[in-house]
Parts: sequence; C-alpha cells; structure tokens
Amino acid sequence: MVITQSPKRKEYPMTSRIDRRAFLKGTLLSSAGLTLASRARAQGQSTSAAETPAAKSSLPTGKIGKLEVSRLILGGNLLTHYTHSRDLKYVYTLAARYNTDEKIMETLALAEAQGINTVSMHNPPHPISVLRRYRKERGGKIQWIICPTAPVESDMSKYRERVEELVKDGAEAIYLWGVYGDALVARDRIDLINRAVELAKEYGVSSGVGAHSLEVVKACEKYGVKADFYIKTFHHHNYPTGPKPEEIKAPYSEFPGYWCSHPQETAEFMKSVQKPWIAFKVMAAGAIPPKDAFRYAFENGADFVLAGMFDFEIAEDVRLANETLGKITQRARSWRA
Repeated sequence: MVITQSPKRKEYPMTSRIDRRAFLKGTLLSSAGLTLASRARAQGQSTSAAETPAAKSSLPTGKIGKLEVSRLILGGNLLTHYTHSRDLKYVYTLAARYNTDEKIMETLALAEAQGINTVSMHNPPHPISVLRRYRKERGGKIQWIICPTAPVESDMSKYRERVEELVKDGAEAIYLWGVYGDALVARDRIDLINRAVELAKEYGVSSGVGAHSLEVVKACEKYGVKADFYIKTFHHHNYPTGPKPEEIKAPYSEFPGYWCSHPQETAEFMKSVQKPWIAFKVMAAGAIPPKDAFRYAFENGADFVLAGMFDFEIAEDVRLANETLGKITQRARSWRA
C-alpha cells in the first residue's frame, strides 16, 4: 500500500462554510431522506441503490456452446471471500465483512442491471447457497460457470457427485479448476482432464478447462481434449510487483506477485486455438488498473474477461469494457466466440 500525504486544506472563515438557510435546507432534505428510507423499510422495500439500479446497461456477448455470455464476466473470488491480497492478510476479513449474503445478492443484481449476464466461481457450499437464494428469492437470471473443487481421481466418484449437484442447482457450465489442471498436467494425467471434461458433458452443460500454466492448454490441444472453452490467466508484467525475467524459471511459478508467467507466449499460442478463451486474473489481483488490463486482454486475443468486482466497481468496469471493445478494430487472434 502506498500512502501519500494529503494536500494542505485551505481554511475558510466559518461563516462562509455554511449559513443558516443552507443548514436548514440540508437538515430538511436529510429528514425527508430518512423518512423515505424508514417508509421503504416498513413496506419491506430495499433502499439499496445497488439492488435497484436506475438504468439498464448492456455489454457485447459471445457464444460458449449454447450460452450467450457477456464479454465481461463477474468473478467470484470477492464473493467467496477468497481474495488474492499477497501479504495483506486483513483483506480476507475485510472482504468477508463487506460482502455479506445480502451484499452479494445486491452485487449480482447490479451486475445483471449493468449487462453482465454470467458469474464464475468455485463451489464453497455457502456462496453456492447464496446463488441459489438469489435465483429463488430475487428472480435472478445470471448464469453460472462453476469449477468443482472435489478431487479428480481415477474413479471420478467425488467429482461426479459435485458436478451432479451443481447441475441440479442450475449451473449452466462446468470447468476443471485451474489448480487441478496445472497439477494433472505436471503429473502427465491428461486422461483425467479428459474424463473430467467428458463427465460434465454427460449432464448436458458446456464443459471447459481452467489453467494458470499454458502447458495445460498445450496438452489439451495436443491430445485432443474436447473442451468447449478454456479459462486461462492472462496479464502483462508491467506493474511494480511484476516478475523480473530472472524470476521466471518455469511455465508456472509460485511467485506471489503474478499468475500468468508467460503472457507473450500465451497470446501467441492462443492464436491457433479455436475454442473460446476466458481470461482471468487480468488485473494480477488488483495490481493493474482495469482499463489497462481489459485493453491488454482483449487486444491480445481473449474472448471474455473474468473480473472480480465489488458492487461499487461494476458500473465503471462495464463502462471501461464497453469503451475498450468499441475501440478494437483488429486483433491478431480473431474472435472465437
């Protein structure tokens, strides 16, 4: 965190700051606002601007299987409180205290109102229960792309159980968790990746593969894994905590400041991949501003951007995504969705 000194405040005489008329006007307006809020609460109405946004926005969309998906997808880490905050451990608690169940449902509603029609996350039981409540209690229509965290083993029994539960809950797409994708390729178990992809397809939903390492996508393409889409990390390294060349010793490293070790190689390889690509960790967990992150991802081949957002960030991020997409006239990788 960088702390800068605030500019010196200019002092004014007390009489010029507020007069009696302004004070009375402000007091009356505040009283009226409190009265309206109290009346709304008494009638069971929400007073949250996030839950009842004033205007409907839109985003361009692309196809993943049968799904029509907004180019900007709501990420789930902030909603599940699984934040990547490097050594700032208090951020986990902060996110949990802010994103209560009610706030999560308000965030989902705001995302929908702004044109984001899909959320993607892993499957902790409580956050999934909030997604269910949002559909049942609020009539939410936002689509789910979920990665089960059940182990991917030879008999696939635990993984199958979770996939079946998620599909029954209403998940429209399933993908293999990137943590598992990386580990299975490192163990040369492409067969298990293939079985996970085919298992989800048995339930009639789109099925994808997640990865931090580009080696996962390379292996899936080489061995003909019939994934419907990839969800792969993608961001540049031009930020203060970005890795230095000498720190990158493997296709995927545990260096704590980045999640895409070889962005140029990723962009180049993905040119040959015909499947839709959802780019995630595009802001390197908050280190890269969204305007810069979205431009880099879309210009360099991503079909969709998955971004974790608090409710107060959504409208601006949608504006930036629309602005970025509107300025892209040519890409080295053609749109695959």
